[in-house]
Amino acid sequence: MVTLRSGRVVWDTVPTRAPAFRLVATDLDGTLLRSDLTVSARTRRALERVAASGAHHLVVTGRPAVACRQLLNALGYRGLAVCGQGAQLYDAGADRLLSSVSLDRDLARGVVERVEAELGRVELGVVTSPPESRFKVTPGFGERVRHGWDVTTDPGRLWAAPIDKLILHHPHVDEDRLAAVAQRLTDGEVTVVHSVKGMVEVLPAGTDKGTGVARAAELLGFTGADTVAFGDMPNDIPLLAWAAHGVAVANAHHDLRAMADEVAPGNDEDGVAAVLERLFAPEGGRP
Repeated sequence: MVTLRSGRVVWDTVPTRAPAFRLVATDLDGTLLRSDLTVSARTRRALERVAASGAHHLVVTGRPAVACRQLLNALGYRGLAVCGQGAQLYDAGADRLLSSVSLDRDLARGVVERVEAELGRVELGVVTSPPESRFKVTPGFGERVRHGWDVTTDPGRLWAAPIDKLILHHPHVDEDRLAAVAQRLTDGEVTVVHSVKGMVEVLPAGTDKGTGVARAAELLGFTGADTVAFGDMPNDIPLLAWAAHGVAVANAHHDLRAMADEVAPGNDEDGVAAVLERLFAPEGGRP
């Protein structure tokens, strides 16, 4: 284990055991969850092994708290969760939102104007602030519209209530370029992340999974040096960068794989479980 001048800890070889890892931070979609949004029996057993070792599992997801409640319940998760790309801290056991950060609506509208001036018409969505946390989108999201989302033909209605995030979708520009353009045009005024194919999210400045997990870890009594983290998309880069050991699953975006300390099997092959079985193997026993 080597500490760089920046303070980041990296491994010159992949660790075979985890005597120092006391926190396991996992993304949900595309990482801990299989593509059908289930958690395999193997993954459940691996998480039970983590808990039996005295380590703690922390969910770190882009979903707002209300959108991951059912998934966390199915997982039997009762602890603190980092939701909304780091904007929310949620107590799953008490079903209580501890903190939330909102995005200024005038700033969000300004982002849209700047992006559309360069790339043409962009389809829009927002997530309204708690307690509703509703997804509201324009019709052009097309097949990306999910059950339960509010579709409006009047973009002005997107700004009728406080919002947590802005979502951009361009029918002819891929998400990597769209995110790069939005980031360049906003120059740090907001955080721009890409976590779902075809969608780019705009959040309050300084909000990302890295800052969110750091707040949660502090409350739990852990640091990045205690942590192994798992993810699959560019929005997980701050999470993996914060942790002592960052693991990308095989289906991860190329940018995340490039900076990860390790690449595990894909989410449908229980990649998180495969790594945890190795790191938390019993002394003298098999992984």
